Amino acid sequence: MAKQSSDLLEGLIAKVKSHPNISKAGMILCHNGIVRDFSRSDGKKVRSLSVKVDNSAIENARSWALSQSGIVAVEITALEGEFSVGDDLLYVLVAGDLRENVFNIMRELIEKIKTGCVSKKEMLEA
Repeated sequence: MAKQSSDLLEGLIAKVKSHPNISKAGMILCHNGIVRDFSRSDGKKVRSLSVKVDNSAIENARSWALSQSGIVAVEITALEGEFSVGDDLLYVLVAGDLRENVFNIMRELIEKIKTGCVSKKEMLEA
């Protein structure tokens, strides 16, 4: 899985760098969400994770990020299916003019994705 994941991330970076206005960007920030081995809600041990993605909501979140000041390009890949601890779930790339703009939008964008674009069900160890 690691080789495929690295290829996917490299492809997303290449796509962002090929954006016609990339010369206006001073940075590309990348987020790679993975499956952790404990539940955020109660700390119990996670065996696996099932994820469903609302692609329309993902596109709305992407459009929102692109409309923000200083943002040049945004790529989001949210993976759907059954995942094991350590597996990649989410890639978010934001390119923009200044790090302050990019960091702020990345934080808000990830929250939008987590709260409105994906649903997750943890399978816990007995």
